[in-house]
Amino acid sequence: MLSEKEKPICPFCDGKNVELYSSFGTAQLVRQYYCQNCKTVFESIRWSGTADASPEQTQGIQTVGVVGSGTMGSGIAQTFLQSGLSVTLYDIEDEILESNSRNIITNIEKMKVKGKITPEQAESANRNLKVSTKLTDLSGLDLIIEAVPEIKSLKIELFKKLDAVSDPETILATNTSSFSVTEFAANLNHPQRMIGIHFFNPAPLMPLIEIVKSQLTDQTTIDRTRDLFLQIKKRPVICKDTPGYIVNRIARSFYNESLRIVDEGLATHEKVDRIMKKAGGFKMGPFELQDLIGIDINYNTTQSLFDNFQSESRFKPHYLQKEMILANRLGRKTGKGFYKYE
Repeated sequence: MLSEKEKPICPFCDGKNVELYSSFGTAQLVRQYYCQNCKTVFESIRWSGTADASPEQTQGIQTVGVVGSGTMGSGIAQTFLQSGLSVTLYDIEDEILESNSRNIITNIEKMKVKGKITPEQAESANRNLKVSTKLTDLSGLDLIIEAVPEIKSLKIELFKKLDAVSDPETILATNTSSFSVTEFAANLNHPQRMIGIHFFNPAPLMPLIEIVKSQLTDQTTIDRTRDLFLQIKKRPVICKDTPGYIVNRIARSFYNESLRIVDEGLATHEKVDRIMKKAGGFKMGPFELQDLIGIDINYNTTQSLFDNFQSESRFKPHYLQKEMILANRLGRKTGKGFYKYE
């Protein structure tokens, strides 16, 4: 038993209240010190539900800009809209915006029909959604979050433009799943307002939010961001700016071992998914999740961790994913992945 002085800090969030926990790495059981905060992250992924709202509802962030109206961007916009916030959704083409904003309204209507939100919330969401192809229309907002393709150079250039059109008090956030938030912040005139806000797909349903503090993020930005997600009944976890943060680092074993099991003929992907849902308590199996996220996105995230951890074998991307990308079998968005979709 280590004394309090001998215990290390949590490798993910610098927390000091750590204990020794076990988890499965590639073909081996890994024992490492983590704080209780980070240990509970998987519970947020496995089980649906939301955290209790803060006793004092924050009046801070009320207006949000979302850059990118694809699957994740639309999901983020819907999350804020059905929580009563005003959202300006940006994309590069009117046709894309029209189609994706229509999908958001349709999804909100489905939430109303299912009784997940009230008719008043649905009406407010419809009223509070604005769309634009001009970045200047994002000026004056409390928070701007990007959900553009996972291309580092694209994100860096975008934040330079957002830095120029937004107020100094506006929080600038990235939904990146693997890149350094500190690197993005270093290119800003006001780097202290840069933060990582990592949603999980589907954003309106998944309670967990990884709040990634860069080396340059100030405490005010962290507090405002955390209060926002407590207000809208999400489960925020603050973590360090390390490759993969918490979830994507843990999840590589979840995906990679599943791919190896199927490749070695030990089980079909349907059986793996069924076992993980029935025995493991997961809402979706690893192959269903890859199809939902996008096999290309999942592969690129694994490749990014593999590169950032100096080619450690536990993060090595599996060739099966690469073959599916070459065949344009990317999951739901192309109609075919591990499963077929109409």
